Amino acid sequence: MVRYGIVTGLLALVSAAQAIQRHPLPISELKKQIQTRDALGLNARQVDLDALYPEYNLSTPIDHFHNDSSYEPHTNGTFNQRYWFDAQYYKPGGPVIVLAGGETSGADRLPFLQKGIVYQLAKATNGLGVILEHRYYGKSIPVPDFSTENLRFLTTDQALADTAYFAKNVKFEGLEDVDLSPEKTPWIAYGGSYAGAFVAFLRVLYPDVYFGAISSSGVPEAIWDYWQYFEAAATYGPPACVDTTRKLTHIVDNILIGQAGTEYVGKLKAAFGLPNVTYDNDFASAINGGIYGLQSLNWDPTQSSDSFFVYCSNVSSDSVLFPGTEERRASIEELIKVGGYEDELDTLANRFLNYIGYVNQTAVSSCSGSQDACFSTHDAEFYANDDITQTWRLWQYQVCTQWGYLQTGSGVPEDQLPLISRTIDVDYSALICRDAFNLTQPADVAYINRLGGFNISYPRLAFIDGEWDPWRAAGVHAIGLPERTSTTEEPYILIAKAVHHWDENGLFPNETTPDLPPAPVADAQKQIATFVQKWVQDFTGKY
Repeated sequence: MVRYGIVTGLLALVSAAQAIQRHPLPISELKKQIQTRDALGLNARQVDLDALYPEYNLSTPIDHFHNDSSYEPHTNGTFNQRYWFDAQYYKPGGPVIVLAGGETSGADRLPFLQKGIVYQLAKATNGLGVILEHRYYGKSIPVPDFSTENLRFLTTDQALADTAYFAKNVKFEGLEDVDLSPEKTPWIAYGGSYAGAFVAFLRVLYPDVYFGAISSSGVPEAIWDYWQYFEAAATYGPPACVDTTRKLTHIVDNILIGQAGTEYVGKLKAAFGLPNVTYDNDFASAINGGIYGLQSLNWDPTQSSDSFFVYCSNVSSDSVLFPGTEERRASIEELIKVGGYEDELDTLANRFLNYIGYVNQTAVSSCSGSQDACFSTHDAEFYANDDITQTWRLWQYQVCTQWGYLQTGSGVPEDQLPLISRTIDVDYSALICRDAFNLTQPADVAYINRLGGFNISYPRLAFIDGEWDPWRAAGVHAIGLPERTSTTEEPYILIAKAVHHWDENGLFPNETTPDLPPAPVADAQKQIATFVQKWVQDFTGKY
């Protein structure tokens, strides 16, 4: 199962952070997912990684559950599931460390095999490191197209069964004579974000196959209306930024909702330079990118964006930072009054101008065509496309059928001011479910949550989370849940001031500095290595 500037920021969050996507995405961003990695070409880093780690395939059943009518018509077919491995540190008795690829191409996870968490754990345990691609993503495609009918096999259950099948059937090149079966070798799964929840479920459902699992920023509680996504920004963001964003968003809502049908709606859109965005909710979505930026923060400078703090610095400044917005001052002051904040006019006027300047710089200026084409989510004709290149359909289908995580403003309790507009509601966010898949009911989150949700626990199942992570609210470290005692058997680690699966990244020895990795991350990674060593020792009786 993201964006901080509707054009410039979104791709960084989806591609660099490799995490659950923001929802909904405008059509213009979905279209960018149509072109495959192969069609776009490989950058130098990818070429190096592809040369270093050849890809392999395991023939895997498309349908593991012939007794489940939801997969009818059933098939006896197979597909090639892609994987990569590194055996440089493997010694007899060492574990197999499998990183679950999650909702992206498995090739995007190769840095974790090269120098990240898989590399670290393989080195610490004399293990074999593996990246296993999730069905339907990358090149592990079991169907000829992505029609709704052919997406019926894209379920978490089927993908979990793939992962168990892999452990029981794979033979690694060069190690064919080594018994790496789960009966003789400890298999340890690792995953981040959606894949974090995935490996937690893997440990619960296939305990005889996977001896342990590490859920990093896992989201085991599926939530249809996930308004709590913004809880982290509200709690840990700069107070002036949070307060200002709430008030400016309230002004926007008092006009879009309270003054609907009046001239002020048009004046508001014009003030932001977005007079030609037809739908009010599309407009509200187009201007809310700044507050989304927290998720893109990473301790690894090659993966990080400071857009959240740039936004906060801009919107909380009492000086006008974008001189070109001065010409809109009279209009802004009128809108502030109409929006119910006349008594704070002196403070909010400059901040509103800076908000407009930020949106123009990060979103409006990047739109070279029709504003609806850039910012709208309304396009039934586009949603009807379902050929094999329409890879945007994959995670969206999982959202609509099983996982949810619609990030709304409307779900925020009425006694609180939201950080995004209340026009961003479930109906708007579920538009893609209706138009792309003809799904009119909420996702079946209860089915996902049957495995424990917030309360999931199991021996040798570790949870590693970031204190500032927007996805923390869907996991075992959610604010308000009872604290657990962290043990070697069931580690429970919250990394201070960390965001989304920060423990997954790593550096080459010549890249480290006194501050990188940060002490809390380095400490968490040491703890992970220590408890995995103990797990391996428990399995083998020696180390």
